[in-house]
Amino acid sequence: MTITIRKYREEDKDQIWAIIKYVISQADSYTYAPDTTREVALDDWCHPEKETYVALDGNKVVGTYYLKPNQPGLGSHIANGSYMVSPEARRKGVGRSMCEHSLELAKELGFRAVQFNFVVKSNVKAVNLWKSLGFEIIGEIPEAYKSKHDGFTNAYIMFKKL
Repeated sequence: MTITIRKYREEDKDQIWAIIKYVISQADSYTYAPDTTREVALDDWCHPEKETYVALDGNKVVGTYYLKPNQPGLGSHIANGSYMVSPEARRKGVGRSMCEHSLELAKELGFRAVQFNFVVKSNVKAVNLWKSLGFEIIGEIPEAYKSKHDGFTNAYIMFKKL
């Protein structure tokens, strides 16, 4: 699999939605409700105030991420990001490639750090990936997420200085 990453385009939205729809249907990593509509999800994911990107294998979107300021105003020097990978592209380095790309982009945009506000503790693959890329767990929120499979589970706050 050869991955290229670029800014999303309007014509990518159907493929982005297919990824979002699958990920949220699993109810194990994102706070979007499984019945979130296409319009609501894409309005949020592709919001003009976010830097939204896609990972491509050829012409197929196999992943997507966005970066945004974690907080407005005096907290806007720290970025926040979210990442999703299509089911057929998992365990093939797409998430790692997108995160590495986003860290470089965050530096270019002048961010001083990246913070993930809500990483579901039972999402061990994501937690381990973020740790391998230098993120640290700086906080834990008890029973913050209602997992389809694990019931109420904790969520981590993860942080990486750039």
